[in-house]
Amino acid sequence: MQPCNLHAKWCINSNASASPLLIISIQHSTAMAKLSLSLLSFLVLLGFGYAFREQQQGECQLSNIDAREPSYTVRSEGGQTEFWDNHNNEFRCAGVSIRRHIIQQRGLLLPVYHNAPVLVYVVQGRGTYGVLTSGCAETFESGQQQQFSQEERSQRFRDDKHQKVEEFQKGDVIAIRAGDAHWVYNDGDQELVVVVFHHNSNYANQLDQNPRSFFLAGNPGNEQEEEQYRRLHGSKRGQEAQSELGNVFSGLDDELLAEAFNVEVETARKLRGQNDERGHIIRAEKSIQLIQPDRSRQEQARQHNGLEETFCSARVKENLDRASRADFYNPRAGRFSTLNSFNLPILSFLQLSASRGVLHRNAIFSPHWYTNAHTLIYATHGASRVQIVNHRGQAVFDGQVREGQVLVVPQNFAVIKQASEQGFEWVAFSTNENAAINTLSGRTSAIRGLPVDVVANAYQVSREEAQRIKFSRQETLIFNAPLSASA
Repeated sequence: MQPCNLHAKWCINSNASASPLLIISIQHSTAMAKLSLSLLSFLVLLGFGYAFREQQQGECQLSNIDAREPSYTVRSEGGQTEFWDNHNNEFRCAGVSIRRHIIQQRGLLLPVYHNAPVLVYVVQGRGTYGVLTSGCAETFESGQQQQFSQEERSQRFRDDKHQKVEEFQKGDVIAIRAGDAHWVYNDGDQELVVVVFHHNSNYANQLDQNPRSFFLAGNPGNEQEEEQYRRLHGSKRGQEAQSELGNVFSGLDDELLAEAFNVEVETARKLRGQNDERGHIIRAEKSIQLIQPDRSRQEQARQHNGLEETFCSARVKENLDRASRADFYNPRAGRFSTLNSFNLPILSFLQLSASRGVLHRNAIFSPHWYTNAHTLIYATHGASRVQIVNHRGQAVFDGQVREGQVLVVPQNFAVIKQASEQGFEWVAFSTNENAAINTLSGRTSAIRGLPVDVVANAYQVSREEAQRIKFSRQETLIFNAPLSASA
């Protein structure tokens, strides 16, 4: 036993005999220490096991992927929006979601911003849009000066000023930053159809992977939150609870809002949109008048090199439908166009890219994989047989993808497409500013780069067969239809 000192918890005087009570206390302390150590070890192991289970549960189990159609539709006065269920496993794993707006003539999608960056593709029609960035100047103005008295100037404003607006058409891709409010107006002669791709796991979204839309006007009711409530609880919320959903002003006090805008309280109530039942797409009573250059000047303004762009003047639109801008072209098989940060610099900030593919009858898109991105495919025309293979060599998808359907291709999963008799067209959105494709067949493929003897030994074929495997396809990415199919 250690001698007595100021730091000893247990001690015994060397001149005194040990007390039985003291010996029992020492033995009890040792047992408790052993028990504490055992308990601590158990808790550490338990925590490790729990963390391991959590990690396993968090892994994406992509043993089956489906070509999906919209899960539900929300109708408004001036059109409707169709939503794909972002809780499906492949959407959650890729951190993406998608919706489709169908806007009637003179329909106006109310100003809205999202919690993540989005890419918009125009499937059909034409229209006008604006992207609103706080702090940027109102560079579109009428320039007409009219003389009013001080009283008249305080009561009315004849001239208009607003941020830049642009026209768009079929095939355009529009890139919108997280938090930038935007609106869309259909001033064309047919229904306007656009698909909106959300990158929910983007660095710009710091909350969770649920897409959130914040409307600046109207009383849209957060349809996605309502759908999530139905999924969790199996029923709709009551009218009182639903009426609480609205635009960003609806939760603010009338008088405080009136002070902030320096308007009457009744006007502030209209900003809140409490009694507005038109939905998130409204119909303009009269044609909306906008200050904008004519279309020919807009076409001339497209010739940019990116160096002159600033935050406020950054180009956000590019057309992917023009055959003349194809990156890969085979007159007998089809074409493929890419949109990335090199030809639309704002995509470097969004960390997104897009591509457009057109396959003629029975043509084949080389088996390939995306090295650095998840990709969501939206079929715009025709149909195609598609196969997707995971790292275990299992086909997680083997079926047809038809017009209007969506298919997620996870990063590094091998995929091949063959168009149907009607051909196949699609637009793809990728979660990298420069999504890179590696091919398995063709002139620039991984197999083409292997020595013949490596191919022969790897696949247990003769040297002649290995040469056929390597050199039989001279195309790069888009292959002619097999002779038997094209006959």
